[in-house]
Amino acid sequence: MTSAAMTESLRRGTRIAHIGIAVRDLDELVPFYREVLGLPEVPLDDADGAAIAGLAAGDSLVELLEARTDDSPIAKFVAKRGPGIHHVCFNVDDLDGTLEKCRAAGVRLIDETPRLGAEGKRIAFLHPSATGGVLIELSEY
Repeated sequence: MTSAAMTESLRRGTRIAHIGIAVRDLDELVPFYREVLGLPEVPLDDADGAAIAGLAAGDSLVELLEARTDDSPIAKFVAKRGPGIHHVCFNVDDLDGTLEKCRAAGVRLIDETPRLGAEGKRIAFLHPSATGGVLIELSEY
C-alpha cells in the first residue's frame, strides 16, 4: 500500500467526530478551551434544547453543551450527574448498516432509526447500558 493510499484509508472508516461535554455555563468554560488550550472555535447550531460551543481539536471537535431548557437532555444530565462528559460521537460510513449490526449484536438503541441532529447530520444514539456506561452517538459522514 502506498503512503497516499494508507493516508486515504485512515481518513475513512469509524472515527471520533466529537466529544460532548455538559456544562453549566458556556461563558465560564469557553475561554479555557479557547485561550488556555488554544482550540479554535467552530460555529455550531444549537440542538435538542442546548446551546453548543464547538472547538476544533485536530480532526475532532469538543462540543460544550449548555442546557437552554429545563427539560432538555443536557439539563437532566447535569441535574443528575453534574457537569462532565455527556457522550462520544463516532462518524461511521454507513449509519443504517451500523445500526443493523448493533441490532444483530443485541445492542440496545435509543434511536431505532436515524434522525436529524445538529448541523442537519443523520445521527442515532446507543444506550449506555450496552456500551460500558458511555452514551454513544453515531453520525454519518
